Amino acid sequence: GGPGMMRQRIIFMGSPGFAIPALDRLAEQHDIVAVYSQPPRRAGRGMKEQLQPLAAHAAARGFACFHPATLSADDDLARLAGHGADIFIVVAYGLLLPQRVLDMPRFGCINGHASLLPRWRGAAPIQRAIAAGDSETGICAMLMEKGLDTGPVVGRRVCPIGDDDTAGSLHDRLALLNAELLGAVVDDLPDVLENAQPQDHGAATYARKISPGEAEIDWTRPAAELALHIRAFAPVPGAWFAGARGRVRVLKAHVASGAGTPGCFLGADVDGGMQVATGDGVLTLETVQPAGSKPMAASAFLNGARLTPGAQMGPATPAGSGAEHGSSCAES
Repeated sequence: GGPGMMRQRIIFMGSPGFAIPALDRLAEQHDIVAVYSQPPRRAGRGMKEQLQPLAAHAAARGFACFHPATLSADDDLARLAGHGADIFIVVAYGLLLPQRVLDMPRFGCINGHASLLPRWRGAAPIQRAIAAGDSETGICAMLMEKGLDTGPVVGRRVCPIGDDDTAGSLHDRLALLNAELLGAVVDDLPDVLENAQPQDHGAATYARKISPGEAEIDWTRPAAELALHIRAFAPVPGAWFAGARGRVRVLKAHVASGAGTPGCFLGADVDGGMQVATGDGVLTLETVQPAGSKPMAASAFLNGARLTPGAQMGPATPAGSGAEHGSSCAES
C-alpha cells in the first residue's frame, strides 16, 4: 500500500481453500481481528470433526477463529460487534449475513465473488462459466446487501478462460486474482467506495449449485458441449458414465470428427484415446478414472476393460430411461 494507506481492522469470513490467498494477502497490511468459517464437518472413517480448510489455515496462523452455525443468536451478534472491525471481508463463506450484520462495520461488508457480475451470481460461478463456453471470467469485489450477489461492484479483475482450463485450474488462478483485488480494494479504503458501480440487474445470470447427478455424461449431447462439461466438472466431482464395473470418471477429453450411435465405443485412436460417438461428432477420452482407481490414460483403461468397438458406454438415451448397460450399439 501507499504512504497514505490506513491499517484496517478486518473480520474475514470464508470456508473453502479458495479464500486462503485473500486472507494471507490482507494479513500482510492489515489487522485480522477474527476469522469466521462454517462449522466443522464430520468426515473420514472415524467421522472426526474437520475444520473448514480456511479455518484450519487461520488457526495455524494464530488468528482467533469462530464457527457459529448461524449469525442470528444475540450473543453471536454481540461478539461480532465487539471485535470492533472496520470492515468484514467475505469470500465463499456459505452463510447468509442478516441485515444487522451487514450494517455493523463502518465500511460495510465486501464480498470477493468469482465471476464478472452480474453474470454468474450464485454458488458455482467457476463451473458454470466453463460449461457455458465463456471465453473469460474474473473476480468482482462487491458491497454486500440483502440480495444474492446483487450489490454494487467496487473493483473487478478479468481472467481469460483457456482452451485447456478445468474448474480446478481456473479456481487456482481466480483464488490468486481474488487476493490481489481484495488487497487493492482494502488498501484503498475508504476512497474505493466512492467508485461503486451498480449492477445491471436485467443482465444477471445465475450459477446454480452443482447437483450430484448433473455430472453424468449424456452421450446424446454434442461432443463440443460434452468437452466443456468434462472441463467444468474436473477434477471434482468429475464427469462420469456407467461402466461395466461402476462409474468411470472422465478427466480429460477432446472433440474429434466422425459419427455413430450416441454412446457407442468406436475403438481407440492412434494415441490410444477412447473414441465415443455423441449426438454430434466424436468425443475422444484421454484420461479416465474407474471407481476405486487412480486416474489413468484411456489406453491403460482399454487394456483392462477389454472393450470391443460397438460396445455401449452407459445409457445413450438420457439417464434413467431404461437403456441396458453393456449392450451393443453396432450398426445392424
